[in-house]
Amino acid sequence: MMAPRFVTLALSAALAAGSFSTCRGSAENGGGAAGSPRPVAVAEVELPGVDTSALTPRERREWSSYVSELMAPCADTPVSIAACVKEKRACTRCAPAAKLLLREVREGRTREQAVDSFKARFDSDRVKSIDLADTPVKGGTSAPVTIVEWADFECPACKHVAPILDRMLERYPGKVRVAFKNYPLSIHPRAEPAARAAIAAHSQGKFWEMHKKLFEKAPALEIADLEKYAKELGLDVAKMKADMGSEPVMAKLARDKKQAEAVGLDHTPLVFINGREYKGDYDTELDEWIRLELELAGESVPAPKAPATASVAAPASVAAPGASAGKP
Repeated sequence: MMAPRFVTLALSAALAAGSFSTCRGSAENGGGAAGSPRPVAVAEVELPGVDTSALTPRERREWSSYVSELMAPCADTPVSIAACVKEKRACTRCAPAAKLLLREVREGRTREQAVDSFKARFDSDRVKSIDLADTPVKGGTSAPVTIVEWADFECPACKHVAPILDRMLERYPGKVRVAFKNYPLSIHPRAEPAARAAIAAHSQGKFWEMHKKLFEKAPALEIADLEKYAKELGLDVAKMKADMGSEPVMAKLARDKKQAEAVGLDHTPLVFINGREYKGDYDTELDEWIRLELELAGESVPAPKAPATASVAAPASVAAPGASAGKP
């Protein structure tokens, strides 16, 4: 039997020789407990029009497994995403789906997150029907892309998003429209009076002017502030004050909130694009989402514009009571 001192020397020599120079998980060396099943190997995939050159070998394997296992996002195309693209099937959603999964892998998302993003973007059962009756809307009346936002005028994240949505209207004239619904959070005491003021302004044909003013001036949203803004916009201030407490205005606010709860609102801003909840970053991903919607609708898509200035970090979304803030 080796003496303890010699065992120590032997271990040191092994370390110096590099016997324990790396740590490997079962995925890297095919190890694991005796008799345990090995992961099924997936052949690396190459698809025309999808550039995977920036992926690491591990990322390329992950992406290959996703496009090989997930089915094409068209009910009449019963093949994998990869087969759909390779065989040039009629489903125009396959290549965009492959590119979406590529982005998910590149950004380090887990498998669960990547698959959820794919389903949120392409599954038909994720589309919500949203009633826009008596809802302020701006943009092209027959626009192929409809953005519906529930927001709170006292919410910093909502204030950040408002001009971004305006930029989308400017970038895609006639192809995008934006609808606004109120959801004043109970944690913001000035949000509900501001919402009622906006609804009252809508009855005088100046909702969007008031909408812009409220977000620009927030958090200065006391009653005296609301009256001041109404006067600056040329509204009948007395009528607005009366309408703010009227049954039609209160009913409209209640409908907006009820509709939000029906689609699962747990934070503001809550945005749906063509009936699908948008969960991406507003500064960096919204434009890409809209461009894909236009592409899927068969619309011509202008070349993307480079940002004029560096974007400012967006405030975190604000959670509804009982929910977690900072939803992605």
